Amino acid sequence: MGSALPLGDPAPSDGLLPASAAVGAAQRDFGVYLHVPFCRVRCGYCDFNTYTATELRGASQHDYAGQAITEVQSAGRILTQSGVPARQAATVFFGGGTPTLLPADDLVRMLEAVRSTWGIAPGAEVTTEANPDSVDAAYLGRLADSGFTRVSFGMQSAVPSVLATLERTHDPERVPLVVQWAREAGLDVSLDLIYGTPGETLVDWRTSLEHAIRQAPTHVSAYSLIVEEGTKLAHQIKRGELAPVDDDVQAEFYELADDLLSSAGYGWYEVSNWATDDAHRSRHNLAYWRSQDWWGVGPGAHSHIGGVRWWNVKHPSAYGDRIRAGDSPAAGRETLDAATQEVERVLLLTRIREGIPIDSLSPLRRHEVAGLIADELIDAKAALFGSIELTLRGRLLADAVVRRLLAD
Repeated sequence: MGSALPLGDPAPSDGLLPASAAVGAAQRDFGVYLHVPFCRVRCGYCDFNTYTATELRGASQHDYAGQAITEVQSAGRILTQSGVPARQAATVFFGGGTPTLLPADDLVRMLEAVRSTWGIAPGAEVTTEANPDSVDAAYLGRLADSGFTRVSFGMQSAVPSVLATLERTHDPERVPLVVQWAREAGLDVSLDLIYGTPGETLVDWRTSLEHAIRQAPTHVSAYSLIVEEGTKLAHQIKRGELAPVDDDVQAEFYELADDLLSSAGYGWYEVSNWATDDAHRSRHNLAYWRSQDWWGVGPGAHSHIGGVRWWNVKHPSAYGDRIRAGDSPAAGRETLDAATQEVERVLLLTRIREGIPIDSLSPLRRHEVAGLIADELIDAKAALFGSIELTLRGRLLADAVVRRLLAD
């Protein structure tokens, strides 16, 4: 299940990286992403690389932590042998799937493997995603005691009918409980929301936002629902069982989110993310948008080191086979040339509040910036402060901004 892997060059069985990956590494942050590809049920909209018990076909949740630990240990050796200087992990992120379907001790063992392989930097951000119905107070306390600093709950909505359409299994009334338990354990809390679900009204969306704000998380993510081909939701819409997602309505939902979150003291810092202050931004995700280095562990996980990007085999069974054989689980990879890296830099930096330093663009691109300012896609203050800083309208049209900036 899940989206297809990209095309690329074959990855070597030993996983070694070209010499170019080491260039400038000491000046880049290093993060670790650990993918836990298990879910209790598959939500109808989900296109992630996740598997329910009936889809595992020979793989075992019980074996998974040990396999991931083996990849972490192998990754440490590969980076050393490839000449990449040792760096402590500045961020660690457990995503999925539902990482908290595994016993807390499994997540702790995986984190300990990261610590023993690379070290974890002082003040590092260590996050796990969790469903509200997948944890209790004892579980969250165990994570906090072992070095986790943050939990991101998949709240999605506070309206039962919307949750039912999304096929989410938790009771919205459980969200305040898990937030309280996380806070009592000493964990920072992020809440993830989805807007634009078929049948969801603006009143429904306001209800969800206000419910989230009442929990006083330090971070909120609000993502527009994307209908991915091949998902159950896509088939339901195609058959006329559910209304198609309306882009104009989603734009209204986004504007409401920005208004309510800003009024509640949350500062926007990335297209879909708000935080109480800069210290509570998702540092791990910012590392992606700033093209830093990270190693992705697990089936289908993607990694990026110094312009070399690769991705692991998708299915947990194939992943386990590679790990047991002592081979790299990488299915393919690509080495980005300078032009591609520049495209990605512009694409990613237009997503975040600080934007792009204008003096880092070529004269042609600076000319495009002038056109963008004239079109009010970016804040005219960019001319004074020296960076492209998207307004609310600019955020809604971020793809158009990128296309204009990168036009030949």
